[in-house]
Formats: sequence, C-alpha cells, structure tokens
Amino acid sequence: MSALLTVRGLRLGYGRADVVHGLDLTVPRGRIVSLIGSNGAGKTTILRGLSGLLKPRGGEILWGDGAEADIAGEAAYRIARRGIVQVPEGRQVFANMTVAENLRLGGYRVSNAEAAQRQEAVVARFPRLGERLSQQAGYLSGGEQQMLAMGRALMADPKLLLLDEPSMGLAPLIVEEIFAIIAALREEGRTILLVEQNAGAALAIADDAYVLETGRVRLQGPAAEVARNPDVAAAYLGI
Repeated sequence: MSALLTVRGLRLGYGRADVVHGLDLTVPRGRIVSLIGSNGAGKTTILRGLSGLLKPRGGEILWGDGAEADIAGEAAYRIARRGIVQVPEGRQVFANMTVAENLRLGGYRVSNAEAAQRQEAVVARFPRLGERLSQQAGYLSGGEQQMLAMGRALMADPKLLLLDEPSMGLAPLIVEEIFAIIAALREEGRTILLVEQNAGAALAIADDAYVLETGRVRLQGPAAEVARNPDVAAAYLGI
C-alpha cells in the first residue's frame, strides 16, 4: 500500500519550546489515519506543521507516491496547491459571507463551470447547505457550519484532507452524522488525517491510529488494535 504522506523526525514548536518531538507518521493513500490524545498533546500543532501554517524545526514531510518531495517548510499556499487541505478547529467559516460564497472560496482556483459542478457534489453530500446557499454563514448552526467548512475544503478536491476536531461543540446526533460523512469520504477513495478528542468515534471509523502524549507517539497501529489496548481504553474510551 503506497504512502501518500510520510513524516520523519518532525519537530514543531512555539517560541523556545518544542511541542512535537521527532514525530514519525505515515498516511497511506485511501485510508483514515486518526491522531488521538489529550489537550496539549500536539495534535493541532502537527496539522499546522503539515499544512504549512507552522514552520518545522526539523524533520521531513515527504509527499506523494514514493515520497518524491520533502515539503517541510514550504509556504502554506504551495502545500494547498499540492492537494493538502485543512478543515480547521472551530470551523472558521466566513460569517458575513453566504454559504455559496464560502464554498466558492474553496474552489477559487478552478473555472466557474468546474466550481459549479463541485458545488453540486457538495450540496448532494450536505443537503442542508443547498437549502441555505444564500444565507450568511454566521447564522448557521454549529453542525451546519462544520458541514460548510468540510464542504469548502472538498471544493478544492483535496488529495489529503486534514480534519481538526470536527466533533467539537456538536450535539451527539450531529457528531454521528459528521463521522458517517467522514467514513463515506474514505469509501470514495479520499485520504484523511483526523485529529479528534472523541477517541471512540475516531477509532471506530479509522484504519490506523496514533496515540500522542506530550508531543510524542506513545502507541500506533491498526485502529481496532489501538482501541483494544487497555491503557487507551482506560484513558480515552472510559472503559
């Protein structure tokens, strides 16, 4: 199975302090890889490093089949053009713009005709967005804003989708819907790196998992095996 993304010895931090210490990570094509861990474990920092929002202090970020290119330190816009697209924590939609305008921003690099086709696909996946295309995004519910943030990312037709805490602040029924959509994206061939504090939901849909503690990988392996680990079950699954 080919690796779409391979991370070796990645170091990330803020100020004088390192937050991520020598991370090794592999994301195979067409799979969901989940990063779980407590607050402060470094999960969001890793996504910021991978998307170019935070410059690495060391290590390699190898991108593509056969790991052709080391993209560590590349500008965020160049990384986005390679097909690595992040859905940020807290959704961060443009509240004063309409749903349609938010979606169009996600497909800003393609023609109007192509953007229209992609929007049709997004609306088919998120019917509620189709009902609210002319509504300002700030008036959407939390769940609808999460759908909009994901839809905006899908407008870019990403090769790797980085999801940062997609369940944060959402009602349980909406969380189930969001995770069902994530699983469906994988079935369609999307590759996803999922950062999530809801470890049970993340491990249930992931193929592979990494457990982080204070910026280091404590445990990794197939998600089902990680979920059965007694320490993981006690710390993150309430078992």
